[in-house]
Amino acid sequence: MQKESEIKVSSIYKGKHSKGDKFTQNHYLILEELNSGVFKVLKLNKSTAGVRQNKTLIAALPFNFKAGGCAFYSDELAIENIKHNSLLAEDPVEISAAEFDKILRDIVKFTAGIHYSCITAKKKSSYIPVSGKIDNKELSKMIDSSLDMWLTTGRFENEFRDKLTKFLNVKYSAIVNSGSSANLLAIAALTSEELKDRRLKSGDEIITIAAGFPTTIAPIIQNNLIPVFVDAKIPSYNIDESQIERAVTSKTKAIFAAHTLGNPFNIEAVTKIAEKYNLWVIEDNCDALGSKYNGKHTGTFGDISTFSFYPAHHITSGEGGAVCMRKADLYKIILSLRDWGRDCWCDTGKDNSCRRRFTQQFGHLPAGYDHKYVYSRLGYNLKMTDWQAAIGSAQADKLNNFIKKRKHNFNYLYSKLKKFENNLILPESEKHAEPCWFGFPITTRKNTDKFGLVKFLEDNGIGTRQLFAGNILKQPVFTQNHFKLRILDSKFLYSNKLNSGDYSKLPNTDRIMTSTFWLGVFPGLTDGNFDYIADKFREYFNKV
Repeated sequence: MQKESEIKVSSIYKGKHSKGDKFTQNHYLILEELNSGVFKVLKLNKSTAGVRQNKTLIAALPFNFKAGGCAFYSDELAIENIKHNSLLAEDPVEISAAEFDKILRDIVKFTAGIHYSCITAKKKSSYIPVSGKIDNKELSKMIDSSLDMWLTTGRFENEFRDKLTKFLNVKYSAIVNSGSSANLLAIAALTSEELKDRRLKSGDEIITIAAGFPTTIAPIIQNNLIPVFVDAKIPSYNIDESQIERAVTSKTKAIFAAHTLGNPFNIEAVTKIAEKYNLWVIEDNCDALGSKYNGKHTGTFGDISTFSFYPAHHITSGEGGAVCMRKADLYKIILSLRDWGRDCWCDTGKDNSCRRRFTQQFGHLPAGYDHKYVYSRLGYNLKMTDWQAAIGSAQADKLNNFIKKRKHNFNYLYSKLKKFENNLILPESEKHAEPCWFGFPITTRKNTDKFGLVKFLEDNGIGTRQLFAGNILKQPVFTQNHFKLRILDSKFLYSNKLNSGDYSKLPNTDRIMTSTFWLGVFPGLTDGNFDYIADKFREYFNKV
């Protein structure tokens, strides 16, 4: 007889075929309470009869316990919801293969949850990081995906994509393996011949900024296009829209701009210029999932928008990204480029969705050549694995809470640092913008040494980050290579031949490089963390 002090019993089954897809129960896994918060894992054969007499100790695990389940478990995974008590009988009970699968998954998740609570979650550090990771909810999805043994894009990718599409209220989205891959696909798609007179051709120009992330700029050069740099603004750190028209020439075909650290750029001004000159707008939304402009989510304004799900970002899939677009033709091109350049549009693992797999003729191939192996573009393999998508799907369920917490954290930190405005320039958002901040950017004034302040913060356990590349034009990849570019309305320049006069055209970009850094505001941080950060700023300024 089960004692009241025991946790709900979870049954474990060892495979013994009975009829068809049925299995016969013949083992149990029982966690018995020894004393407050300590349980024995007991293995019983065939039934709970003799629980007092037949005790085979497997392990003793400490964890918190509360009425109705385990404190570390979410409601849907709590052990009390694995209610197989009706199966606790002397005689074997037949269950279906699907029931067997569910029970085994629940037990794996339960034991993994104990490990997470007792081991992983107890790893503490005094260091205040700029970003956080995942928890037991994601772990459960990862286990489901692992037990599926489907190693490429699959059901969780579809689930994640649908959640993202619904959140953004967009028509088309493609899940990829990183935000950098998303940027690469966005540019590569616009070079497609299917776009006719609007396609980007070798030597065409794309306007962007140098104070950003390198993989916003890299695909421009990788596709034989010319980056044209305008300056950034301080303290929004976004593209200076007032300089864009100055940089436009007959070769200009697109504007590629990021919402820096989650702060939306002046979308109204940028889209107005794009319409005037018939330019594509590529919206790098990798830092800004959850931000809004004029009440509408960023990542929905551009012809193409890109997203990142790297661990530091608003939600994560470990490594991952997405591309969203408004038009079906771009969606078709991007899916093909993502999936090796193939012409077939079947989902991974599916065959003959069009019912014409062997009845068509392409190029100079023989008629009836398998459509799964017809390639109409020079593509890549940039798909996300289902294991990663499982994490992303679990994170997407938390996105609204993450947004709320990031906004609270930003506002709280702002209130704490405002007293230091004689030494610091604090961030500002654009008019009509509602940022969901990725980080808290700070620019030191001339009376404060950024590098001394950053070192002091790091020495005191406070994580900091540079504003990405600072000035990408001064990074080794540019100074050591012969990349063709322009700055504002300049003639053609080469990256390894730039001089002080060229750099001086982007004064804010240089200042960001020398004077700007950022702090984290991710949801795992608390008001207490920010109180400590503010105390350390005060301590530093009192010293200097």
